[in-house]
Amino acid sequence: MTTVMVIEDEEALGLLLKYNLEKEGYNVVWETSGNKAMASVEKCCPSVILLDWMLPELSGIEICKMIRNKPDIKDIPIIMLTAKGEEEDKIKGLTAGADDYVTKPFSVPELMARIKTNLRRAPELLPEKEYVFEDIRMDLVERKVFRGDKYIHLGPTEFRLLKMLMETPGKVFSREFLLKNVWGNNIYVESRTVDVHIRRLRKSLNEYGPDYIRTVRATGYAIDANTANEDGE
Repeated sequence: MTTVMVIEDEEALGLLLKYNLEKEGYNVVWETSGNKAMASVEKCCPSVILLDWMLPELSGIEICKMIRNKPDIKDIPIIMLTAKGEEEDKIKGLTAGADDYVTKPFSVPELMARIKTNLRRAPELLPEKEYVFEDIRMDLVERKVFRGDKYIHLGPTEFRLLKMLMETPGKVFSREFLLKNVWGNNIYVESRTVDVHIRRLRKSLNEYGPDYIRTVRATGYAIDANTANEDGE
C-alpha cells in the first residue's frame, strides 16, 4: 500500500487530508511538528509527503532542505501546502527542494490529482527486504523471523521490537524511545511493558541459540554480540 505522509499542525485540515487520502486507498502517516516529522520520514520512508510551510519547531522549508540532504530519503516527492501564495514564496519553496506547491485553500480533487502525478514521476524506492544479525534473519516482506534454519514465531509487538533493534545493531534504545516508536504516541502504556515484551522476545529467540539482546541498566536494550547484561537477565 502506498504511504502518504501528512505534515500539518492544523487539526481540522490534517483530519480532512487523512480522511480523503484513506478514502483513495492510501496508508496515511500524520505528524504535527517538525522534529517528530523528520524522525518519522526516516522511519517509514513514505512514497510522497504533503508538507505544511508553517510548523512548530522546524518550518516546512527547513524540513524540505533536510530531506533533500539525506541520501536515503532525498528522492521522496514533496508537495508544499501553504497559505503563502506570492510568486517569491513559491520560488523559495521550490528552490528548497519541493516538487510541487499547493496554495491554501485548495481543491481536494486537485490535490489528489497532483499526488498521483508526483507518484508517477517518483523513482521507485527500494526498502530493505531483510535484516540479518549473526544467525538471526528477519524477512521484512514475509514478516517472518528465522534463527539459522528454524522459523521463530513472534507476535506483532515482538516483531516490531526486534525490527527496531536489528535496524541498528549495538545501539542502545531507551524504553521511552521503544514505547514511542513501537507502540505509538497515542497509546498509553507503562515503560515496564517494554520489559515484558522483551522477555517474550528473548524466550522465542533463545530457544534455538544464544541471547543477543543486551539489557543496559536504567537505560534500555540493544541487540549485540556482547551479551553481558547489566541487569543480570
